[in-house]
Amino acid sequence: MKSSLCCSWRIALLIFWSASSLWAFGPDGSSVHGTNIFAPASTPAKSIADLSVFVLVITGIIFLVVFALLIYSVVKFRAKGGDGGREPAQVYGSTQIELAWTITPILIVVVLFLATARVIHAIQDAPEPAGAVHVIAIGHQYWWEFRYPKLGIVTANELHIPVSGPDHPTPTFVQLLSVDTDHSFWVPELAGKMDLIPNHPNRMWMDPQRMGIFLGQCAQYCGAQHAKMLLRVSVDDSTDFAAWVRTQQKPADEDAGAIAGRRVFESNACMNCHAVGGTPADGRFGPDLTHFMSRATLAAGAAENTHDNLRLWIRNPSAIKPGALMPAMKLSDADLDAVVSYMETLN
Repeated sequence: MKSSLCCSWRIALLIFWSASSLWAFGPDGSSVHGTNIFAPASTPAKSIADLSVFVLVITGIIFLVVFALLIYSVVKFRAKGGDGGREPAQVYGSTQIELAWTITPILIVVVLFLATARVIHAIQDAPEPAGAVHVIAIGHQYWWEFRYPKLGIVTANELHIPVSGPDHPTPTFVQLLSVDTDHSFWVPELAGKMDLIPNHPNRMWMDPQRMGIFLGQCAQYCGAQHAKMLLRVSVDDSTDFAAWVRTQQKPADEDAGAIAGRRVFESNACMNCHAVGGTPADGRFGPDLTHFMSRATLAAGAAENTHDNLRLWIRNPSAIKPGALMPAMKLSDADLDAVVSYMETLN
C-alpha cells in the first residue's frame, strides 16, 4: 500500500509539473512553431488554452482533495493489533454528507459547462469583419487544398495568412469542406480542431499575433496516410503576404529550357490530375502545381521539397508516403529528369 501511494504521488507531481512547464513555454525566437496547445498565438487558441488550464486546475484540486482524504482514511482507520478483528462503527446515514457529495459535484459540472459554453460561443459565433481574409480549405486523401476566392489563388498544403496586430487586426476565416471522407483541420497554436465533413460545411477563424511557420495536421483518421496528412501555416507580415499574393496570381513561368519536361508532363497522366496555370493542364484530383516550388515541402509535408525528394516522389510515391493515391508514373530516366527539371521552374 505504501509503495502504491508513493507511486501515485509521483505520477501526480509529474502531471502537474509537465502541465506547468508546457504553460510556461514560449517562443524562443525560432520561426517554426510546434504543436503546443499551451503556447497559443491567436485569440481562439488562447481561449482554448485558458479553458484547458482552468479545467486542469479544477480537476487538480479535486484530485488533491480525494487523494488527501484517501491518505487520511488509510492512516486514521488502518487495522491495529488491539482491534481483535472487530468491525468498525458503521454510519448508516448523514444528511450533511449526502448533500455535500451531491451538490458539490453538480456545482462543479455547472461551472465547467458554463465556462466551456462561453468559449464555444465566443469562437464559433464571432462575426466576420469586412477586412478579413477568406480561405476555403478542402480536405482530400491525403492532402490539403487551399482556395482564396477573393484573390483568385489556389494552392496546396501550405496556407499563407497575414499577421493580425492590434493596430491592424486581420483575422482569417476558413471555410472547411471535404471531397471524400471525414478530415479534421488542427493547427494547435492557432485554433482548435474542426472537422471537415462531406456535404456539411464548417467554419473556423484565427488571428495570429506573431509571425512564423505553424505546424498542424489532420486530426481525424481518414485512411492509410492520415498520419502524413500534414499542413503548414505561414503567418507573414502585411508586406510579405501582399508579395506572396502577387506571385501566386501570376501564371506559371515559361522556361524554354524545360520545354521537354513540359511535353512529358502534358503527354502523360500528370495533367489529368494536376493543374498548372497558363497551360492545358487543368486536373483537379491532385494539388495545383502552378507555383509548386514556392512550397517548402511536398507530399503534404511528408518530405522537404528538394531535387532528390521530388525525383523519388514522382518515380515512386510509396517510397515517401505508402498508401498515397498518386500512382507511380513508370517514366524512363530521361523523361523523369525532364519532368523534374520542368517542375523546378514552377515558381
